[in-house]
Amino acid sequence: MTTTSEQLRPADGARAEDLPGGPDAPGDPFDRDELPAPRGATGSLLRSLLSPHGRPAALALLCLLLQQAAVQAGPLLVAYAIDRAVPAFRDSDHGPLLAVAVAYLLAAALGAVMEYGFIRFSAKVNQAVLVDLRGRIFRQGQELSVDFHDRYTSGRLISRSTSDVESLRELLEEGLMELVGVVVASTYITVMLLWLDLAMGSVAVLSFLPLYLAVRVYRRRAALVFDERSTAIAGVIVKFGETLNGIRPVRAFRREKANDERFAELNGRHERANGDSLLEMARYVVASRLIANTAVAGMVLWGAYRVAGDTLELGVLAAAVLYIRRLYDPIDRLGIFLNSYESAAASLRKIAGLLHQRPTVPEPTEPRELPARGSDLPGREVVFEGVRFAYRTGGEVLPRFDLRVPAGQTVAVVGTTGAGKSTLAKLLARFYDPTEGRVLLDGVDLRHLSFPQLRRGVVMVTQEAFLFSGTVAENIAIGRPDATREEIERAAKEIGAHDFITALPDGYDTDVRKRGSRISAGQRQLVAFARALLADPGVLILDEATSSLDVPGERAVQRAMDTVLRGRTAVVIAHRLSTVEVADRVLVMERGTVIEDGSPAELIGGSGSFAGLHRAWRESLVG
Repeated sequence: MTTTSEQLRPADGARAEDLPGGPDAPGDPFDRDELPAPRGATGSLLRSLLSPHGRPAALALLCLLLQQAAVQAGPLLVAYAIDRAVPAFRDSDHGPLLAVAVAYLLAAALGAVMEYGFIRFSAKVNQAVLVDLRGRIFRQGQELSVDFHDRYTSGRLISRSTSDVESLRELLEEGLMELVGVVVASTYITVMLLWLDLAMGSVAVLSFLPLYLAVRVYRRRAALVFDERSTAIAGVIVKFGETLNGIRPVRAFRREKANDERFAELNGRHERANGDSLLEMARYVVASRLIANTAVAGMVLWGAYRVAGDTLELGVLAAAVLYIRRLYDPIDRLGIFLNSYESAAASLRKIAGLLHQRPTVPEPTEPRELPARGSDLPGREVVFEGVRFAYRTGGEVLPRFDLRVPAGQTVAVVGTTGAGKSTLAKLLARFYDPTEGRVLLDGVDLRHLSFPQLRRGVVMVTQEAFLFSGTVAENIAIGRPDATREEIERAAKEIGAHDFITALPDGYDTDVRKRGSRISAGQRQLVAFARALLADPGVLILDEATSSLDVPGERAVQRAMDTVLRGRTAVVIAHRLSTVEVADRVLVMERGTVIEDGSPAELIGGSGSFAGLHRAWRESLVG
């Protein structure tokens, strides 16, 4: 037996982030909000999101190409008007100038129509991508194992599906549109400049070298800033959610001031990260404008000198100046794109890391079937065979554990906090897999059962008796969504919950609200037992199912337990010894090992730990 496991491992039910070696430990990627993903995972994720929408994306690109062609025709028309149409007008030939005016209007109309088409098709792609991504994050959060959720807080998951997806939305709806527009416009303008005047076009192209260097410096510095900003906002969301979810203990233990201070620290970190991002953006905009304005001024002077020397037409210079101005005007818009891009890239890296995680408790590739149950004995045999288990964040919890529970037997497991009781229940429910050994259900390794079959065979009722927002009937039917109203009500009647349910404002159609807050703790437990009875499992796990109830509530739940346990195999994790009275057999655990095993009467009549616990319990009742 490993004597140090008690100090190293988390207490049953504790979250790993509260423990040494958990996410708060230095160097843990969970603490830094960084989940490992292979190189290129971000690009692969983006391609997989965009690939199903090739047709609307192609139509959006076509509209953009036509829109830019129409817009960039303007300076050419100006050059033609100055060099050809105006001299013709002086000679009383109105046709060329009228043609320029009509062409300008047609180009403007075509540009407007094509811009509308681009926005429409690109918006369709953007929304489809965001819906797909949110769905992937939600499904991934449900599919990942309990081991992952013990270390990665729900607030961080919420941050991935809200602030990080919002960063991608900004990129798709604003930044990406800017980028494609800038690239297409720059290509058109460069070609037009080279066609109008090769020398001036070449100088304009060369002037992009210092701009390229400015972009590289900005991207390198901004990537670090936006990683920090994404992590900072996740910390704010985690603290906000944690405080509101625990508002009762916050108020009871007067944690408001301490929480305010911690939240102010996290909020300040986010503020500093935001400020750093704006500062980097300002540096880029100032540098790019300085380069652009210097280049424009130089080329205007050079062009004017050439016009004066009759080596360049005035209309060509006017068109070139307009094109050069248009060439550098998007520099600020490119900065907007880079800002959105770096923010979205940081978010996508975190999302890609999350989506790359794989369940530590995987579903079998070739599942086996459980043998059919007998109608007279609905329970199933449970066997722990050479089981060893250790949490990732601590030492070994079960050094070696062997146990056989015959079908239909109710086993109560007692022991001090940290003895391994709840770990035993989690292994039986297959929230975790053993480090070594096997857990068998009617001779079949749990790792060989499909999840639907496992959840039909093994059901856990916890101390919290979690209820989802929705009606009482919907909460009872969670284990059997196809159950009829008659079957739901029959299960509630057998448990003893029917009377209080019918007394609710809308009976079985009453919305229990968030976490079942509309009904009492004892009533929530009765609903949970009705849910378990309706699911009709072969094995039932009760993890501290009565520890938070008052005496009347406990008695009501114990009556329900008598009903739901009848003929089933049950493992009852108990702190209150009154719960043990329903058991056929009692296991006393200490540091992951069974130190006593027998019927309640045998252990009470002995001189071991359980007998001492029972005497102390009886004396407390008399007192």
